[in-house]
Amino acid sequence: MLKLARPLAPLAQLPRETRDTLFLLAVVAWVLLLQAPYLPGWSSALGLALLLARGWLALRQRALPHPGWRSALLLLIVVATWLHYHTLLGQQAGVTLIVLLLALKTLELRAQRDALVVFFLGFFTLLSQFFHSQSLLTALAMLLALWGLLTALVNAQLPVGRPPLALAARIAGQMMLLGAPLMLLLFLFFPRLGPLWSLPADALGGRSGLSERMQVGQIARLALDDRIALRVRFEGRPPAQQELYFRGPVLSQFDGIEWRPSRSTADAQAAELRVEGEPLRYQVTQEPSGMPWLLLLEASPEAPLIPGYPARMSSDLQWLTQRPVTELLRYQGQSYPRFRHGPETASPALDEWLALPPGYNPRTLALAALWRQEVEQRLQPGQEPGIRKVERVLAQLRQGGYRYTLEPGLFGRDSADEFWFDRRAGFCEHIAASSVILLRALGVPARVVTGYQGGERNPVDGLWSVRQSDAHAWAEVWLPKRGWTRVDPTAAVQPDRIDAFERLRPAPGLLADAMIQVSPSLALQLSRVWEALDYRWKQWVLDYSQQQQFDLLRQLGLDGADPSQLLRLLSWLLAALCLTVAAWALWRLRSRDPWLELLQRARHRLQQAGYQVAAQATPRQLAQLLAANGPAERRFEPLQAWLLELERQRYDPASQRPLAELRRQARALDWPQPQRAVPRPDSPDLT
Repeated sequence: MLKLARPLAPLAQLPRETRDTLFLLAVVAWVLLLQAPYLPGWSSALGLALLLARGWLALRQRALPHPGWRSALLLLIVVATWLHYHTLLGQQAGVTLIVLLLALKTLELRAQRDALVVFFLGFFTLLSQFFHSQSLLTALAMLLALWGLLTALVNAQLPVGRPPLALAARIAGQMMLLGAPLMLLLFLFFPRLGPLWSLPADALGGRSGLSERMQVGQIARLALDDRIALRVRFEGRPPAQQELYFRGPVLSQFDGIEWRPSRSTADAQAAELRVEGEPLRYQVTQEPSGMPWLLLLEASPEAPLIPGYPARMSSDLQWLTQRPVTELLRYQGQSYPRFRHGPETASPALDEWLALPPGYNPRTLALAALWRQEVEQRLQPGQEPGIRKVERVLAQLRQGGYRYTLEPGLFGRDSADEFWFDRRAGFCEHIAASSVILLRALGVPARVVTGYQGGERNPVDGLWSVRQSDAHAWAEVWLPKRGWTRVDPTAAVQPDRIDAFERLRPAPGLLADAMIQVSPSLALQLSRVWEALDYRWKQWVLDYSQQQQFDLLRQLGLDGADPSQLLRLLSWLLAALCLTVAAWALWRLRSRDPWLELLQRARHRLQQAGYQVAAQATPRQLAQLLAANGPAERRFEPLQAWLLELERQRYDPASQRPLAELRRQARALDWPQPQRAVPRPDSPDLT
């Protein structure tokens, strides 16, 4: 077998088998690259190594590995997968096996049958990408991979000659466009079942976001997560930035290390919510979180109506659903910025929010004892001691040199002591938790509330985007005659975190950083446009639920549609689509081919000039007929060249000459003069 003169010869100079193999390997590599972020590092490296080895064999035109080597690699893949997952079943182990088997299959790629296995295994692997992400960016990347696989499949069905890959890519693109109407009909009218894809568990430890528990001091560095958690569209004028508090889990139990929600089983009536003024109305589009939380502004007395997600309010004003949120949710919210909740008089039930574990944070407890004496000594008649204690804590945060930072370092056992006396720095969890511990030691019932604070308005679509990086923790204290009152200690340390848009942002990637260096305004505008497009994708595609399907049918005049009616409607629509395609194909079959029409005119012109032209003469035969007359017909050499170019335009895919240009050239050529003065009526002129 011949070797290549150069290992990396240009693609156009490679043998067709080598070129096609390298193209298929590149497409498979792209499919594997999409899976790489969700697979173990060793599996991605092994898959890449297998593809590189197969590419080297193709370039060098070496023989494929012995079946024994392939069997050994197969055994290695199975054993490694078992050792990593302790199973060969399940989503993660199954996808890992499929990816590696796809790469391994390329090592026995020698016949068309093997190529077909690689194609369809590639399609299956590509489909499994939806297990991990259904975003617009993922869909675009998968669309590119689908085009590449279809191009390789079409190219394999062109066995004769050396058709260019551009021709196969064009045919594959046409196939995708022709299949788009069918895909749209199936998407719109096929009965919607339950969600097909489940969300993987996402551990957010070390990244910003909400959690049902909070361990203060166990994370040395917080990485800001710029993903969008929810989008909000307000009716009318939106509230001020400092009023955007989206309530999440409320943490009351503290064991010295971890904060957890209350164990109380009290119902929503125990919240004693009292609202005043005009409500704030808005629409929330909440991203899947895997948690049973509905994120509403404080305070929302009415349950949002969400099909399949009945909601209830807990005694601490958090809205919960009966099952985790595993799909995009859209619901209406109605909140009252002016509200009170909780009892207005002291009761033994408040002791839950005064409890502190013994043996922790002794310096904080000593400081609280000192402050309690100071407050009692300076307390004026009629003043509420709880308010004075809260003011004392906030004053210490403002004047004590405390900082808001994402890199506070690891805290020890007594995290509140380290915050108040040693480090004097932390992010919102440190500040809120340390403040609640100090307030409880001062005798003020307090708890930690988590959620999201703030947001950013997108001028492209007018939506407010609330990101995971907007996750926040604040405190609630109980005061007589007021009930539970929000106190945000972070606002005392860094007011810009709450009152303005000057927030800590995650570091941009390489591409985003380069765009910011070139034009910050352009980078910001592109980011906003992309977020608006991503929202439309989720609204029109991912959020197309059974309820929306029924709403569409009602707009079409089909009330009370059920799955059987949907299937009948879909059958009629598919039949109409098939008839339309068949009619179009029949019309194309009967319509005159412009190239054949131009050739027929050339035949007729030569027949008029007295040449003996066969009815099915090709352009080359016409050129040979002109050349057969010898030197006397040399003036028709441009015409001969034109006929040969007409042939290339039809049968040589590499030809770039458009038919319209050849038609214009024909008018300027010197044609043999007809022997009859009057042409036949059924013979159109080339001009």
